Amino acid sequence: MASARALVMIDGSVMEGGGQILRMAAAFSCLTSQPITVNKIRHGRSKPGLRPQHLTGFQMMADICNGEIKGDQVGSTEITLRPSSIQAGSYMADTGTAGSVALLLQVSLPCTLFAPGPITMTFKGGTNAEMAPQIDYVTLVMKPMLEKFGVNFNCDIIRRGYYPKGGGEIVVNTKPIHQLKAVELTDRGKVTSIRGTAFVAGVLPFHIAKRMAQTASDMIGRQYPDVDVQIVPKQERREDAVGSGSGIIIVAETSTKCLLAGSALGKKGVQAEEVGRQAAESLLQSLTHGGCVDEHLQDQLIIFMALASGVSRVLSGPLTMHTKTAIYIAEKLTKAQFKITPAGSDSGCEIIECTGIGLQNNSV
Repeated sequence: MASARALVMIDGSVMEGGGQILRMAAAFSCLTSQPITVNKIRHGRSKPGLRPQHLTGFQMMADICNGEIKGDQVGSTEITLRPSSIQAGSYMADTGTAGSVALLLQVSLPCTLFAPGPITMTFKGGTNAEMAPQIDYVTLVMKPMLEKFGVNFNCDIIRRGYYPKGGGEIVVNTKPIHQLKAVELTDRGKVTSIRGTAFVAGVLPFHIAKRMAQTASDMIGRQYPDVDVQIVPKQERREDAVGSGSGIIIVAETSTKCLLAGSALGKKGVQAEEVGRQAAESLLQSLTHGGCVDEHLQDQLIIFMALASGVSRVLSGPLTMHTKTAIYIAEKLTKAQFKITPAGSDSGCEIIECTGIGLQNNSV
């Protein structure tokens, strides 16, 4: 039976005005048993309304929390979710496109932690997609950083899928926890190692991966000559990938176990050297500002900070619009309190502080 709590209206055109609002609103609705309506979805975009990936994520959230949805059609500019209770079990979500499986995981992961038992999720779509974290970022950066909150999950890459076909598949297994821990991430420490992978799949030649890796290694090595930099080129086997694609991800680890990354995907007409340069510049920019997290992890931490018990503090670079949107939704749908203060440096670093609601899973 769906929740009888009052419906909360959310303007989908504010702040970032896109998928971030939908993902955060759906997750908090599921976690707090609070019915929501999001309207003006992607207002003013060339194709307003729900896209297949947004719809797939919302439908999966309804499945996980045994909820009811109204307005769940591609192109809909208003959608309502009336959640019930989170259920353990197995779930599957398929965008039917190259939509990002990482974003599907992003919306569902927090909710699975508060289930009465283990959850297995199968996601199908794009594993390495534009405008979204690569699945490698999930396994190499997001997963170990979330472990600081007490989160633990397994993510198995069954098959990679690239634009435009998609067809990738990952399987994620989670176990419930009683409560998330607050974190203190305010000391970046020194960079101790930089590791990465440049990859190609499908019909693309291996030398593309080599050129991406070499360009990125050279750029980073000039700024960090005393740090061991290893970026390994590799080629996916045909049976392990759908379609042709290429890309690179580079991860820096610090003496305080912070992880920051830079990445880029290959595109038709873009030289491999340019792709390597983009990834290196992205990482170097994050390392220059001195924060403990990169711009891609910022917004992903907000929901965990809001749910945790106690006060979390995270030193980050300048806040992205995705992060500001995540904070806006967290404060609207929970009693979590956020405070943003300058870190006192010229790099634009800020400290994100949050007094979390201490959500408890009483079945654990």
